[in-house]
Amino acid sequence: MSVRVSAGSAKGRLLAVPDRPGTRPTPGKVRQAVFNSLYSMGVVEGARVLDLFAGTGALGIEALSRGAAHAVFVERDPATADLLRGNVAVTGFTEAATVIVADASAALEGLAQRSFDVALIDPPYSFDAWPELLSQVPARLVVAESDRPVEVAPRFAVHHQRRHGTTVVTFATVAR
Repeated sequence: MSVRVSAGSAKGRLLAVPDRPGTRPTPGKVRQAVFNSLYSMGVVEGARVLDLFAGTGALGIEALSRGAAHAVFVERDPATADLLRGNVAVTGFTEAATVIVADASAALEGLAQRSFDVALIDPPYSFDAWPELLSQVPARLVVAESDRPVEVAPRFAVHHQRRHGTTVVTFATVAR
């Protein structure tokens, strides 16, 4: 399986994908739909992006390719994090990226004093601790990928949701 950057300065670059069960990179059509929505919201250019459960880094790399200023990638598996670093290097974003090898919750504790414009969150579909996770995310906008609608309250309010085949993408903004 391979993944290509779909738009921006790294358009067409091939990203490496780990050859192991449980890895589910966001399909290109879903990434395009997500970033079309983010573009229409005017939130990518110059953004500080957090990519949780980063895997190959496809979501954060797509954001960088489309003009985000910096991306922090969080991946718990050291081998996958090495592959992610390679993907960041091959796309030319080494200076604009930080890779953290840690569990998402532990990483969020360390990032609590930071602020992000967008958090891209794509855990395994079996993940069900959304309220606990989202209570820790220091971002104004969250894009959550799951196989079902994500419960985002009380910290966030759903901006919109879209279903793409078996994937449901929930866009949520900080509740006022």
